[in-house]
Amino acid sequence: MNKVIQSLRELLPDNGKAFSHIWISLKNRNFRLYFTGMCISLVGTWMQQIAMSWLVYRLTGSVFLLAIVTFLSQIPILLATPFLSVLVDRFDRQKILLLTQSLSMIQALLTAFLTLSGHVQVWHLLVLSLGIGCINALDNPTRQAFYPSLVAPEHLSNAIALNSAVINGSRLVGPAIGGVLIGIFNEGICFLLNGLSYLGVIIALLLMHLPTSRKCSASRQLFSELREGFSYVCGSLPIRTLLLLMSVISFFGLPLMTFIPAYVKDILRGESEMLGFLLSCIGIGSLLAAIYLAARKSVLGLGKVVTVSTFLLGISLVLLSTTGNYRIAALICLPAGFTMIGAIAAINTLLQTLSDEDKRGRVMGYLAMAFTGIAPIGSLVLGSLEKQTGLPGLIRISGIACLLGSLLFEYYRPLVRRQARRIYVQKGLIHEIATGIDAAERQI
Repeated sequence: MNKVIQSLRELLPDNGKAFSHIWISLKNRNFRLYFTGMCISLVGTWMQQIAMSWLVYRLTGSVFLLAIVTFLSQIPILLATPFLSVLVDRFDRQKILLLTQSLSMIQALLTAFLTLSGHVQVWHLLVLSLGIGCINALDNPTRQAFYPSLVAPEHLSNAIALNSAVINGSRLVGPAIGGVLIGIFNEGICFLLNGLSYLGVIIALLLMHLPTSRKCSASRQLFSELREGFSYVCGSLPIRTLLLLMSVISFFGLPLMTFIPAYVKDILRGESEMLGFLLSCIGIGSLLAAIYLAARKSVLGLGKVVTVSTFLLGISLVLLSTTGNYRIAALICLPAGFTMIGAIAAINTLLQTLSDEDKRGRVMGYLAMAFTGIAPIGSLVLGSLEKQTGLPGLIRISGIACLLGSLLFEYYRPLVRRQARRIYVQKGLIHEIATGIDAAERQI
């Protein structure tokens, strides 16, 4: 019984001042600048996403082309990120972000020009979607590897959680604003505002005071560093295990966001209002998970959070596959959103903490592949099975896969924990571990 109570305590924020700790990363000037810029930029990003989907469907009436646009915007992350992430460890990450954010702004403004001028065609949107996908293939691992330079190591978990909170908060606000603007004007105004919103991050990056820039290691070849990063990831049991679990979540869990419109229409017999309501429930759950993680003081216990979150995500998907009642579905969507972000953000934090500084960019590249790059593949594969299994069966299979993934991770977690402890001791990140307190042996 005592072990059960101890396990439950490890899932709670390990901080007597949890509420005040939620905002602790904002005391750092650099992170405060970056956080403010992201708050502005991400609202614009979500506005562009809903505007792009609406514009493609308005021009073509094709669900297939809608899926193709999404696929093109994500597949470069799977194919190009391993190569581009090498650059993250070779060059100044601040300058890389200035480049990627500037290119993203140009992409959005070009889309706005074509739309507002009335010259936009479907092939324009396909090319522009592929372009933003290529930009994100470099931007994603750079942003992830950039956090440790903004905050102290003990606040890294909080910074990542606050970033998740911004993403999910903007997911609630951005589409709502975009929907209103599309109705009043057209999609082009959303693209224009998104382009201007990138100025928030660009200005924040220019105002930051960071240590001396890293220089390119010209003596080393790109493929040599690529092999080094691959060997590092494969040779580290904690990193390898976390990335594999992230791939399972991405392949089986994230496609829920792709299939939920069909679930609403075919299973719940609802319309767009019901879809918006369910997506809001997922967003609220995701936001609460980010706040919960931000309230945690350290990485201790995050391995258990990963296990429990992935397990409950599987349970949520299985339950969702069994109901045709939208009220019950809405209640299930809350924990589904919570556990999805709980697992993803916790894995992100652990990977950031475990990675060596000179290899962090490449590790974050593999994380981007596992998170963003695998999801469209999962959607295509699972979607092709829908005629054989039916949509409820497909969601049930996804839930069972997440359940099995969590159980397998829990089986290996003691071994992962022992190897992670050695890394924490070397880095001096956790005082309890560095001084050998026995209680820390049960935690990551």
